[in-house]
Amino acid sequence: MSESLRQFLLNEIRQFVESASQLDGLSRIALVGSLVTEKENPKDADILITISESTDIDSLVALGRKLKGHAQSRNSGADIFLCNSIGEYLGRTCSYKDCHPRMACHGHQCIFGTRICNDLDNLNLNGRLIQNPPLELWPAIVKRKQIPQDVESILIDKL
Repeated sequence: MSESLRQFLLNEIRQFVESASQLDGLSRIALVGSLVTEKENPKDADILITISESTDIDSLVALGRKLKGHAQSRNSGADIFLCNSIGEYLGRTCSYKDCHPRMACHGHQCIFGTRICNDLDNLNLNGRLIQNPPLELWPAIVKRKQIPQDVESILIDKL
C-alpha cells in the first residue's frame, strides 16, 4: 500500500524541520493547519516559523521551495508562515527562485529581495495562533491540543 498524503506530508515536514532548525536566526518552528487535526486528506502543510533579523532567509526560502515542490508532486502544497519575535505576522516565504515582478506573485507589498511574500490583504494569521500554535516542533515539542497519532509517530517521535 502506498503512503497516504498525510504520511507523505508529515515525513516531508520532518525533513524540513531537521534542516531548517540548523539555520541561524530561527527561534521556533510550529505546525498549524489541517495536519494537527484528524482531517484525512489535508490540502497542504502549514508551518509557522518565528524569525529574527539575523535569519538566513535565503536558505529558509530555499528549504520552503523544496518542501512546496515535494508537496506539489502529490497535488498538495505547503505554506511557510513567518512571524517575528513579538508575534507580528510578516507573510509567507516566496515561492519563486528569483525575486522580480511577476503576474502570478501574490505579494502586493513585497520589498524587492526580502524573499517574504507579504500578501497581508489576502491572508493574515490570528495573533492567538501566532502566540500559541497547536504544536511547536522546535526547539522543543510543545503540544497545546490533542495531537493525531500519525503526527506523534511520524513526526514527533522522530524529531
